[in-house]
Amino acid sequence: MSAALAVIASLVVGSEGADAGTALQTIVTATRDARPRASVPVTAIVIPRAEIDRTAATTLDGILRGEPSAATFRRNTSLVADPTAQGLNLRGVGPSGVSRALVLLDGVPVNDPFGGWVFWRSLPKLGLEQIEIIPGPGSALYGSGALGGVVQLISRKPTASTLEAEAAFGNLGTVQLAARGSHAWDTGGATLEAGLLRTDGYRIVRTPGAIDRPARGDDVNLSGRVEVDASANSRLGARVGYFTQSQNGGTAFTDSRVELLTTAATWDFAPAGRGHLQTSVYARFGEFDQRRARIAADRSVEALAAQQAVPFADQGGAIAYHFEPLRRLGVHRFSAGLDARRTTGQSRETVFPSVGAPISREAGGEQQFAGLFIQDAVALGDRVELLASLRADGWRNLSGQTGDTVFPERSEGAFSPRAAVLWRPIDAVTFRTSAGTGFRAPTLNELYRPFQVGTILTAANEALVAERIVGAEAGVELAPINGFVSRVTGFWNRLENPVTNVTLETPLATGATRQRQNLGAARIQGLEAALQARFLRRWSVLAAYTFVDARVVESGKQLAQDPQHRGSASIAFDDPRLFTAMAELRVTGPQFEDDQNLLEMGGYPVINLTLSKRVWKGFELFAAIENLLDRRYLVGRAGLDTYGAPLTGRVGLRLR
Repeated sequence: MSAALAVIASLVVGSEGADAGTALQTIVTATRDARPRASVPVTAIVIPRAEIDRTAATTLDGILRGEPSAATFRRNTSLVADPTAQGLNLRGVGPSGVSRALVLLDGVPVNDPFGGWVFWRSLPKLGLEQIEIIPGPGSALYGSGALGGVVQLISRKPTASTLEAEAAFGNLGTVQLAARGSHAWDTGGATLEAGLLRTDGYRIVRTPGAIDRPARGDDVNLSGRVEVDASANSRLGARVGYFTQSQNGGTAFTDSRVELLTTAATWDFAPAGRGHLQTSVYARFGEFDQRRARIAADRSVEALAAQQAVPFADQGGAIAYHFEPLRRLGVHRFSAGLDARRTTGQSRETVFPSVGAPISREAGGEQQFAGLFIQDAVALGDRVELLASLRADGWRNLSGQTGDTVFPERSEGAFSPRAAVLWRPIDAVTFRTSAGTGFRAPTLNELYRPFQVGTILTAANEALVAERIVGAEAGVELAPINGFVSRVTGFWNRLENPVTNVTLETPLATGATRQRQNLGAARIQGLEAALQARFLRRWSVLAAYTFVDARVVESGKQLAQDPQHRGSASIAFDDPRLFTAMAELRVTGPQFEDDQNLLEMGGYPVINLTLSKRVWKGFELFAAIENLLDRRYLVGRAGLDTYGAPLTGRVGLRLR
């Protein structure tokens, strides 16, 4: 029987196999050490370099939304969306401006230290090797921020002297330029990367008035990385990056600006027969500036309502030791580590009332985090893998203030266990099940800073406590022949004390009609399924679907900004002698803007297309279209209906 299957596979898939690396993919995020994906007991979704290249998405958040279990708070592209509305969530765990998932770049957190959101356009695509998505509570290894899971961006290693460049131009005045140079020598290597992205944008409101203009944006991204062998068994690495972005929200007085400097250094030490030591330190400094407008009901005139500057910084480090395998009642791979982080941020805001003098206020403070973890990964033969992790965390809120009010120091702690089992009764069938807990400490922004979207003012809450989650999953993965992989996973989570923007029965004295509160508990359960197939050597198909039922336990109401249904499907043809093409369908179901489930936003489909053709030596022409049907869909109803991106297309030239 196995011989017959091998013959069928060779005819259907071809001698190269289907994404031959699928079964052998190495991932690092699930266990904090490089492991074959097939031996990891928890769900791990990998977006490889080939898929990153084929996607029509202009930005990284667009690529992630192609995986239905991943979503940003407001279902809009970072090309025009306010950065503070781009928090990431996995499997519907508490969508909000702050991410309920931790985002890492080669092990270094990239979530904003003040507000927890992600500056997606600071993360270029060209230098990535793969994207790893680990849904489910991840605090057992990563602490605060990994409440709903972890997404890690893995950079490409320096290689022999290479140069890559890309230039693309499209409608809406979109220009995208990127370049990456790499050089390797006997004892190390280095890379340099640069990118520029600008767009004139589009009018985001349903019924534009005299003040409305296209929501434009532009940014510049520069980064460098070097790795050198310090000895025969140790390696040093360093990275530095600079990012600046200007964004307009669609009127003269709604705009923002970001400037960000990041540095990181690593040391890996792996003496023969003595395990593997990994250390890292990082520092990040930046400022986020923003203006908000007071707008007439007919959108005929506007006035400056508020402006703020938020300088922020974070510094941290981590050390992890992976012991040599211990062969006793199975093969044990023990790991232990600790990490620490300090974040600071201060919102310096001036409010311009319609009557009276301007009001100046400050809000912000400092947070300190420290955590310690231990882990044992056990292989019981070739068919069973066990994983057990435990982490202890503590953190403090210092120097917190809102306006003239200074709040006393507060501290909290958390223990985060996780256990997982992989069982492979036969080569073609793999069962995975896991359970664990997680937490997320409130950000400085949530604790101390009020904010306004449209006409709705939301108050901060210095009394917020950490969100906690208990979660479990169970699933099966089938790979009957080379080139075909399918998986189905059911999951259940209970989120305690989620930080939610709650509509108040009576407005506060400040005029706020909403306030951040720890709203009881939410139950988040569902199912995700995926299919990957490659056939006739050049064709590949991907399909994925996620169902999420996320509700407040006390009221039974659906969590805001959380659709129950999300799905995607794509078909691609790849023949270097001819061309590469991909058609993709993404479907998002209806969801609610608000916690009362009164403001519904309908579901919508989006079709994306890409086509590329090598024309001469290393040059390649390409074209991409997003939202082929020009579907208009709501992305916000916070006092004003706003819409997602219309049909956008671009053409360009690549040098590889």
